[in-house]
Amino acid sequence: MTDPATYRSDVENQWCPGCPNFGILTALAKSLVKLNKAPHEVCLVSGIGQAAKLPHYLRCNVFNGLHGRAIPAAIGIHVANSMLTTIVTTGEGDCYGEGGNHFLHALRRNPDITVIVHNNRRYALTKGQASPTTPTGEPTRLQFDGVTLAPAQMLATAIVHGCTFVARGFAGEIDHLSGLLASAIAHQGLSIVDVIQPCITWDAHPVSWYQERIEILASKHDPNDVASALKLATEGTERIPIGVLYKTAPKPLFAASYCERTGNRPLAQLEPVGKDAVKERLDRFRPSG
Repeated sequence: MTDPATYRSDVENQWCPGCPNFGILTALAKSLVKLNKAPHEVCLVSGIGQAAKLPHYLRCNVFNGLHGRAIPAAIGIHVANSMLTTIVTTGEGDCYGEGGNHFLHALRRNPDITVIVHNNRRYALTKGQASPTTPTGEPTRLQFDGVTLAPAQMLATAIVHGCTFVARGFAGEIDHLSGLLASAIAHQGLSIVDVIQPCITWDAHPVSWYQERIEILASKHDPNDVASALKLATEGTERIPIGVLYKTAPKPLFAASYCERTGNRPLAQLEPVGKDAVKERLDRFRPSG
């Protein structure tokens, strides 16, 4: 059985004292222990931002990429070594803003990875500007008179594109979030978990404002019901439902045929491709005659 202490990192934490990111960190560690994952079996991938610092604070394999580029890096890691449990930890600006294009195409590809989005509705690292999910009308450190744009509905986008596991969690409900993350990681295919993570420095509302609006989904909710899932996915101001919004049967995985041909062996363990094989492939591109 994996011990929580095996994930303890000696890296100095750079988050604000009391930041809800600590709740996500604790929940993720608990979920990995629950799944009996050893540190060497896990790879955490991130881009840039406060959420992207999380991999530093758990002792496992880590890859930090460019701003908005965590998902394609994670897909490459998964294909190169499908034996790893590959998890993206990212912020909503990093994932839905700079990385929005990659997010969309990951939905089409369905890689077997988990994407955890720390959603504080602000660009917290750069001092509180509006992010893609900031509600209309909320003032920020840059939009003094309130945001004029409508927030992006990325969970609804994931549902419409057939993502087979779409959930919303809350950093203040650690046990509930831990269960959500464990289910997402165990799910076969792309899993999206958007975690409401209020910023205690730049948010227009205190954490208590969110706590009053958080509502754990009742067991009667059918996660196979697309219409119901879409309705829940687009809520999030006066009522913030959390839980598995949408879940459906697994569908073909990205790179499944490649992994089958290689026997799921890591790329580093495969024999190098010989010159004759390379020549044969190049010849296919040359015009005949």
